[in-house]
Amino acid sequence: MKISFSKLLQKWFDQAKRELPWRDTNDAYRIWLSEVILQQTRVSQGLPYYLRFLSNYPTIQAFAAASEEEILQLWQGLGYYSRGRNMLKCAKRLVDEFDGEFPKDWKAMRSLPGIGDYTASAILSFAYDLPHAVVDGNVYRVLARVYGIDMVINTPAATRHFKQLAQELLDTSNPANHNQAIMEFGALQCTPTNPNCAICPLQQSCIALRTNTIDKLPVKKRPKPRRKRYFNYLVLQRNNDIFIRQRKGKGIWENLYEFPLIESEKPLNTNNLSKQFKQHFGPINASFTPDYESKHVLSHQEIYAVFWLVDDATFRFTGNSDIFEVGFEELELKYALPVLISRFLEHHRKNT
Repeated sequence: MKISFSKLLQKWFDQAKRELPWRDTNDAYRIWLSEVILQQTRVSQGLPYYLRFLSNYPTIQAFAAASEEEILQLWQGLGYYSRGRNMLKCAKRLVDEFDGEFPKDWKAMRSLPGIGDYTASAILSFAYDLPHAVVDGNVYRVLARVYGIDMVINTPAATRHFKQLAQELLDTSNPANHNQAIMEFGALQCTPTNPNCAICPLQQSCIALRTNTIDKLPVKKRPKPRRKRYFNYLVLQRNNDIFIRQRKGKGIWENLYEFPLIESEKPLNTNNLSKQFKQHFGPINASFTPDYESKHVLSHQEIYAVFWLVDDATFRFTGNSDIFEVGFEELELKYALPVLISRFLEHHRKNT
């Protein structure tokens, strides 16, 4: 089935593929940029970011010369900010150790920050036409359905099995086109829900279609319940300035900027918040008004945020030297912010 599988996919791809700016290039830098941006991101959302990064950093050398803050500011809104940080680390390594070129060796490619099996395979096949099969979510879905594989895909055993099968099916004479074809097929034809099986070129060999298990494959392990967190952001203004701080540590939104924050185990009311403020930041004489609420869902946690306007405030921060004032107008221009803060600022502009 190997030859027909790949030939059918590539024939479909020639007719159905989307025109995308990174598709007609073998520039490893552009391919890397697109592949990392599109992880956990839809093409429609990632495309503007790809074009923006390419405009600001047309070469790997330009990317490597950027600061982390500049990268995170451009990355703002894409989520999974560790991807942006790892890209900067990777670019610096490439410039320092590989003369600004992506290596053609698998082991060297995998040693780069933020480059896992999928990204390594994508770059090596798309840029250098080397015979490495890609396995992403789309590929898992296509292979699970066509071959009727009911293994739980997010397990080490399944990872090995699907990787081996994908490699066996690879058209080694044209790995780049084969890889793009199977991923595009999963994205457009063999979709997670309501795939158009009636016009599928693989319908005669698809075990899931024959056994009526399309909606059951691929099999995924049930995720753990998300952790619930309650964020209370304090919007403190003084004249035309506003107080912010930089997040530290290895948690979410590392090194991004936000308003002073009180995290609580449950929602707070005005009295609770006043007491918490004194414990965290020092004495204050002010009124607290809940102005904006937002729920933000991440892969492993749900954040329930309330933005409190602190009015008529007389205060001084004690023991919190990381909190500082910036001009309200320059907040979004100069500082990388979590999407929660950006949403509030949009609300604030509309209602001020």
